[in-house]
Amino acid sequence: MTEELSFAQLLEETYAKPASLEAGQKVSATVVRISKEWVFIDLGGKSEGYFALHEVVGPDGQVTIKEGERVSAYFLGVGKGGMQFTTRLGKGSEANAHLEEAYRGGIPVEGLVEKEIKGGYAIKIGGSSRAFCPFSQIGQGRVESEEVVGRNLAFRIIEFGEGGKNLIVSHRAILEEERRLNFERLKETLIEGAVVSGTVTSIRNFGAFVDIGGLEGLLPVSEVCWGHVDDINERLHVGQHLDVMVMKLDWENERFSFSLKSALADPWTLVTIKYPEGSVHQAKIVRLMNFGAFAALEDGIDGLLHISNLSRGRRITHPREVVQVGQEVEVRIEAIKLEEKRISLALTALDDQEPAEAAGPGKGKDKDENKDKENRDEFRHYQQEKKGAKQSMGTLGDMLAAKLKK
Repeated sequence: MTEELSFAQLLEETYAKPASLEAGQKVSATVVRISKEWVFIDLGGKSEGYFALHEVVGPDGQVTIKEGERVSAYFLGVGKGGMQFTTRLGKGSEANAHLEEAYRGGIPVEGLVEKEIKGGYAIKIGGSSRAFCPFSQIGQGRVESEEVVGRNLAFRIIEFGEGGKNLIVSHRAILEEERRLNFERLKETLIEGAVVSGTVTSIRNFGAFVDIGGLEGLLPVSEVCWGHVDDINERLHVGQHLDVMVMKLDWENERFSFSLKSALADPWTLVTIKYPEGSVHQAKIVRLMNFGAFAALEDGIDGLLHISNLSRGRRITHPREVVQVGQEVEVRIEAIKLEEKRISLALTALDDQEPAEAAGPGKGKDKDENKDKENRDEFRHYQQEKKGAKQSMGTLGDMLAAKLKK
């Protein structure tokens, strides 16, 4: 029974009629052979077709597809060699002859951006057809004329009037379709923790938006680098290419967040090698607190200049009496608590000053112990503040909620 059924199926497939297609209909097919001029495709059901090889030749002259790959193509009609398709209409009289099919079937057409005119651009399609592309349809954002004039781009015909004499085309429609396809591909393959390449599309005070080719996500200011960011514009600019780590994927609400610093090595892994105890370095004062000043040795590596280490021989009530934010100072590494990510610093400028007198016999040791405990408590409080700030910047939604709450 199974053998008879299989034979019947094979017989039906052998005598199956070629697929019935309408002009402009889109199909998905498998490349079965590539010749010097044509690419032959298998439509299934013993139906085959072909399209011109030059449609899939890149700028470097190399063919961009291989036998066995799947391609999308548009049916043009039955030619001398069988069913003729196109991936996009190119140049010449053939393109002119199929413009209406391209309009009705949504087939991309190749056009040369000749010049900028009032309201948009003059586009040359095929051998002699002229079209108009409005400014709003040349790209997904603001596009300067020097970026497109003189280039061959793919367009979709959005208006077809007067028998093809009045054509309005859109390059933006092509880009949006490509973006939609890339979004679906990313939805199947992208995972949290992956490192991907992206481009900065806009910058705000709370972070930057990064496009990874198919979706756009937020890079919070707290995830830009391991250190403190005073002005995000000093770190990033629109158009900048970055490698970022995917932090959160919310496909349902289409909200995504990235981290730049997580794609970089944690600077604390080398801190004991680069900053051994007793070594002297240049640092920048980044924050003043009642109990001391924090100085950045590098991005992500801050040390504490306790208020008691900011002067000798005199009493001060606040660190601002000695140092200011942004000031460059020379410091000595007093102690490193690697497990707590804590560094104690001292100003080398005070080395020549006489220390204050001890409080009395046996009291110096107690004072040092109390000071160390105070340092630990205060630094832990500082770290918790930084951690809380980082979490609150996790998503744009969190920021808006916090703003409304205020």
